[in-house]
Amino acid sequence: MPTFLFNKIIFGPVKSRRLGVSLGINLLPSTRKVCNFDCIYCECGWTNNTDIKGEKLPSRHAVYEALEKKLVSMKKKHHSPDVITYAGNGEPTLHPEFPGIIDDSIELRNKYFPGAKIAVLSNSTAITKPKIRKALLKVDSNILKLDSAFDLTVKIHNQPRVNIKVEELIRELKQFNGRLIIQTLFIRGTYKGKIIDNTTPEEIEAWLKAIEKIKPSEVMIYTISRDTPEGGDLAKVPLSELKRIAILVNKLGIETQVSG
Repeated sequence: MPTFLFNKIIFGPVKSRRLGVSLGINLLPSTRKVCNFDCIYCECGWTNNTDIKGEKLPSRHAVYEALEKKLVSMKKKHHSPDVITYAGNGEPTLHPEFPGIIDDSIELRNKYFPGAKIAVLSNSTAITKPKIRKALLKVDSNILKLDSAFDLTVKIHNQPRVNIKVEELIRELKQFNGRLIIQTLFIRGTYKGKIIDNTTPEEIEAWLKAIEKIKPSEVMIYTISRDTPEGGDLAKVPLSELKRIAILVNKLGIETQVSG
């Protein structure tokens, strides 16, 4: 199935299901996806190579210039973003200058659109690194992935290229002391002959226990909305079911946002 890549440092603004009017920033190559996950549902396609050594990445200075130019243009047109979002063609925290780039974006946001939020969409793999954790704690919306509380499900759904133990990941997420948003994508279907479904009673029970331990400020629940590399073998979870899951999260006293 067709997937897509972002071909510039700055993209949008676009209307995001979860974030509102979002001005996107891609810190990764424009020609390929770079990620240490290979999620079967990723709209950017498959991960062919996680190595960024020798890869031409946008420099911190280039990101600063591109972001300022776009913000100046939006200011002149009286177009205000709700959020400046680090996402793009893979995992943004893999960029070696990520902490400094976050500092720059905060400076520019404060200068041009102080009412806008800064968000980072991350797969949570780099949160053990002190510099990355410190940078994530500076942004308004620190959005970290947790698709399942089971190692096997994460292995199938996210296909990590790094060693991930969910129990250890949950402990690391807990260390944010609530200053994070958990994002979870629910999906069904088949992949390489295996049934895919992280909405079973067993999955939801374990996931809810993990959410209760982490105590995030918010949970974002969503499902696929665009083409996936796996194609027609994956299916959306109905909005009505996502809302039922959200009710269970709300009972934990945690705000929940649903995108069908």
